Amino acid sequence: MATSAFQIEGATAEDGRGPSVWDTYTGTPGKIRDGHTAETACDHYHRYPEDIALMRDLGVDVYRFSVSWPRVRPGGTGPTNAAGLDFYERLVDGLLEAGITPMATLYHWDLPQPLEDAGGWLDRDTAHRFAEYAAITAERLGDRVRHWITLNEPFEHMALGYALGQHAPGHTLLLDALPAAHHQLLGHGLATSALRAAGAPFVMLTNSYTPAVPFTGNENDLAAAEAYDLLHRRLFTDPVLRGRYPDLTAFGFTEALPFVKDGDLEAIAQPIDGLGVNYYNPTRLAGPAPESPLPFDIIEFDHVPTTDFGWPVIPSGLTQTLVELTEDYGLDLPPLWVTENGCSYTAEPAADGTIPDRFRIDYLAAHVKAVEAAIAQGADVRGYLVWSLLDNFEWAEGFHQRFGLVHVDPDTQDRTPKASFDWYRNHIASRP
Repeated sequence: MATSAFQIEGATAEDGRGPSVWDTYTGTPGKIRDGHTAETACDHYHRYPEDIALMRDLGVDVYRFSVSWPRVRPGGTGPTNAAGLDFYERLVDGLLEAGITPMATLYHWDLPQPLEDAGGWLDRDTAHRFAEYAAITAERLGDRVRHWITLNEPFEHMALGYALGQHAPGHTLLLDALPAAHHQLLGHGLATSALRAAGAPFVMLTNSYTPAVPFTGNENDLAAAEAYDLLHRRLFTDPVLRGRYPDLTAFGFTEALPFVKDGDLEAIAQPIDGLGVNYYNPTRLAGPAPESPLPFDIIEFDHVPTTDFGWPVIPSGLTQTLVELTEDYGLDLPPLWVTENGCSYTAEPAADGTIPDRFRIDYLAAHVKAVEAAIAQGADVRGYLVWSLLDNFEWAEGFHQRFGLVHVDPDTQDRTPKASFDWYRNHIASRP
């Protein structure tokens, strides 16, 4: 089971937590659908015992949550906020008492606003501040948290936050956003070293992965799919597993990337114990229009079902992702974890109080089978985590996209397990 701090915690200024780039972004008119904010979110900060009880009832054995950097170190640098760490200590202790293994993600996009003011991930200093924050958090929680994830989806954070302006911090830099990719990866490497120094036995990076499917078999579409795969998958995997960047000639980079300094790739390529795979759908690519700044265009799939988000439902893409990683990276690849997989479907309570969500049940059943198919083809997959426990604040969509196995009324905060919750509980109980 997986969640993230900004999307569920609320209590955005209660215990000394500082502002994040997402607080700033949600406070900017027109950025979030219907002006929703995460000031309360799912009120997990206060209701975490109830949420732990739900997970215990569900039967999950691992809970992936994220730590809020501005709750732990409000300025991004400077003093540590002991009250913020106290919250995570209470959460971890509650999980362990319930027999649930905590898996902590250090960064799920909520950069402290003072660091953004100083350049954010475009500035390499942020990578060093991230390593300091990792060390602070591990010093407090490392005796109980044994599983750590450094970053969540650095591609999305670079693309949506720095290149296209659809997420915080809202920059529209296109390919000039690439320093944000490198500095996140450098932060991953430096944080991995800091976690190891604190005794962490398991460190992982989580990327989003999507098979790049050419629109047709013609040369332009095949080249477009290869270019997209370079940007989405290999740019964020090759340096970590092989200590080098892929050839980015397709994007106009014919010389060494100027923001890569001596020693950076060695720092990034620290050995890791697992690679997290977030999967939602494949991406279909065609050759670009003449005026396009990128060497591909994204094309919608035909004649496939979609979620409420409009994302195509193609479970075989998860099998393809896991098998291709296994085949392409070979002995360089650590064990795989599916760290996010889920779907957005709106489901409201029926007259009898139940919440039927058959589409979600069908989605999860098909994707669990897709993981099993990948294992049968040689993929070493150690875990599968559903996104998400709760209907939460879904970034620019506010509360309109519903991914949870548990319905959350944003007005009352009442939690009601959906039919998919019962299905998944029975699935977990039936496994050997």
